[in-house]
Amino acid sequence: MHLALYQPDIPQNTGAAMRLCACLGLTLDIIEPCGFLWNDKKIRRSGMDYTESVSLTRHTSWEKFCDTYQGKQRIILMTTKASVPYHNIDFRADDILLAGRESAGVPDNVHDAADERILIPMHAGQRSMNVINSASFILGYALPQTNGLIS
Repeated sequence: MHLALYQPDIPQNTGAAMRLCACLGLTLDIIEPCGFLWNDKKIRRSGMDYTESVSLTRHTSWEKFCDTYQGKQRIILMTTKASVPYHNIDFRADDILLAGRESAGVPDNVHDAADERILIPMHAGQRSMNVINSASFILGYALPQTNGLIS
């Protein structure tokens, strides 16, 4: 399973995603451009010593990401614009869980390209959760379905 970040804005979230993926044995895909200068020192500080053990692929654009995965692996977008709760789909071991930009989500063309769109049901009146918290929440549900958790 993969976690993909679409044009992340916050280096600390990218570091947290690296830690999450390293600990769960997932591949992390970064779809550029990032909303920050990719500075290895800052990324290492955010991701601590986990950055050395994460499987990381950086894609220079959405199109390059699609060239690599679209039609080969299912892309599941986490979005507040979905109508399907995350617990209403069956996850697969090779799914890619896609998170949008912290500031703006994803544009319509990315939204439309996703194979599935899922949301986390929330208390009325609340907008959204942090993207890495959301990814952790959904991965905690998805990985046991796919036998993806390390025992």
